[in-house]
Amino acid sequence: MERALAVVEIHPAIEDLPTDSPLAGMARRRFGGKSLLEWVVRRVSDADRVSGVVVLAGDDPLARQLCKPCPPDVAVLHCRAHDPLGRLAEAARRLGCDGLVRLNVSHPFVDPDLIDRLIAEADAAAYDYASYSFSDGRPVVESKLGVFAEWCSAAAIVRADRLAKQPADRSQTTRFIYSRPDLFTLKLIAVPPRLDRDDLRLAIDDEEDWEELQTIFDALGPESLDWQFIASLIDRQPTMRARMAQRNRMSGSLC
Repeated sequence: MERALAVVEIHPAIEDLPTDSPLAGMARRRFGGKSLLEWVVRRVSDADRVSGVVVLAGDDPLARQLCKPCPPDVAVLHCRAHDPLGRLAEAARRLGCDGLVRLNVSHPFVDPDLIDRLIAEADAAAYDYASYSFSDGRPVVESKLGVFAEWCSAAAIVRADRLAKQPADRSQTTRFIYSRPDLFTLKLIAVPPRLDRDDLRLAIDDEEDWEELQTIFDALGPESLDWQFIASLIDRQPTMRARMAQRNRMSGSLC
């Protein structure tokens, strides 16, 4: 069984935020009795096919401060590249691995079982990129669903860093890869039918998201946060679903 290295990005969840913004300190906030950063790191570590977790951040004072609650057994990479794609490419070069599982600290409900399936699918053939997609063809990275990760080969990340020139392709970490099937081999896995919808929002982008996810956590507890339990809970909460659907329509897409 192949195992993979996971990268938890502190950015771009805090990209372009003033230092006094509440979300600028999101990684330090408490979630489930831990800092959000430690919570996400431990959640990813529960995936059987993940061999280790690395935290990836910029090299500025705010990024260094946000990484302070990182568990001592987890490495932190402070990369000097000026955009998210450049930072992931720098990490791929420094880590010397064949592939990376990528997600953001803003995804506290990332699902370990879905990560394991992702890695298994990526290992089945020589793909450059693997992730999940909705039935309409949209990659889940273009949503705020928040329970999925992406897998990229290190070679594809480095190649994208060399070829991508447009700001939009560099500011969204993997956009240049998954939007160019002429250059990269892609594997898009169908999301489970119960998640193929627009009224789920489990990534943190603002204060309302934070409060909503805390409500879900309090209702389910730390041992019942598989995506099936979360979907079942939200199915019984039409008001919450309506709020999530409205914010999804109003907000930007990429995580």
